[in-house]
Amino acid sequence: MNKQPEITDKTRQTFINVFCDLYSQKPIEKISIQEIANKSGYNRSTFYQYFTDIYELLNDVEERVFKSIKEEMASRELSTHTFQDALQCLESTEEISVLKALLGDYGSVRFVERLKREIPFERLIVNLPTNDKLAPYLIEFYISTLMSLFRLWIRNGKDLSSEELVKLIDSLFANGITPLRGVV
Repeated sequence: MNKQPEITDKTRQTFINVFCDLYSQKPIEKISIQEIANKSGYNRSTFYQYFTDIYELLNDVEERVFKSIKEEMASRELSTHTFQDALQCLESTEEISVLKALLGDYGSVRFVERLKREIPFERLIVNLPTNDKLAPYLIEFYISTLMSLFRLWIRNGKDLSSEELVKLIDSLFANGITPLRGVV
């Protein structure tokens, strides 16, 4: 007897949601398949119908995020001077809980590094010396700062609007932090 696709998708998504909730609270090594199954309302054998192990589940979650980012980026023409397009691609990828888990305290450095490669952040940097030996360092500084601020924004429950975050980032890169002293 074949399962109905909508039930299969719902079950898979339930496992993903529970996993992301757990992964945002503790390292992957501390998450058991039994715990995911119990919190999902299914048994372990049902989990194994969808995933061979927790790492395959993590890979599935990451691949969905990257697929969504690529689709989002393909559907828009990125501007050449702001972080807003990249931010919108990340914001619209999956539920925010997925990104909160992947970019959270227990998330994978490998995921962050891959995210840096997947989004062409360097296209968003104005007046970057392309043939300069400092360029890779400047790009890394820019991208790492953007990712750290995005992670903080997610952890803080998106306490700023995306427009406010972009304005802050643009201001920080253009003027540094000195003009912001006492603004709080």
